[in-house]
Amino acid sequence: MKTTRPTAPSATARFVATHSVLTLDARHPYAAKSLVDAQDMHRTVMSGFRGWVDNGSRDARAQMGVLSTWSVDLKRASLVLVVQSGVPGDWSRVPRAALLDEPHTLTVDRTFRVGDTLDFRTVVHPTHSKSPAGGSADAKVRGVRVAHTRPDHVKNWFLRRLQAEGEPPAEESGLARVGATADPAALAVRMLPTVSSPAPHKGLRIIRAEIRGSLTVTDPATLVAALTRGIGHARAYSCGLILVR
Repeated sequence: MKTTRPTAPSATARFVATHSVLTLDARHPYAAKSLVDAQDMHRTVMSGFRGWVDNGSRDARAQMGVLSTWSVDLKRASLVLVVQSGVPGDWSRVPRAALLDEPHTLTVDRTFRVGDTLDFRTVVHPTHSKSPAGGSADAKVRGVRVAHTRPDHVKNWFLRRLQAEGEPPAEESGLARVGATADPAALAVRMLPTVSSPAPHKGLRIIRAEIRGSLTVTDPATLVAALTRGIGHARAYSCGLILVR
């Protein structure tokens, strides 16, 4: 019987995307609403991509490769929103009075190689599956998704996604890896304020954590997939985007 050996990862892979940077006045109602309502922040992000897919498409964000992240400086009253996409964004619908600067758009076109070292930052919604009450042993019974709230647990959540040289792009469980490895001691984790949404999304509550550090590329194609698709859950709510430099 002939044995099929796993294919070695390509030594290089190319990543192409559009990055839009919006600097908003956090005191303006347009930005202030997005800060207090995660669903409104989602609408703000998606407002730049009307017309690319059919109205009502359930996977519109994924089709267009839209990921985002944001940070706020309360002293300067500024909200910086970074949006990554596979198609160009149109930010003409953002009220001019809400902008502190003109939206800045750039094309990212980068080739990654095995052994490249990258500084990175990501904001994630780190969750794990918890067995339902009663401890059912039935593998078909789905567990309840629960968010990690401690930095050490968040770090372990991220470490599971690292990919040492020679490892496949996913665990046996199907968990996707990121095509890179890192020194666990050099990773910095910070818990961020939880975001939520009022009615009709009262159940929406997203625990967030920021992870910073340095990655060493082991599988360029898998890294590009992680950069393109994001990691973890709540990617529609500004989680999962990995920014590298």
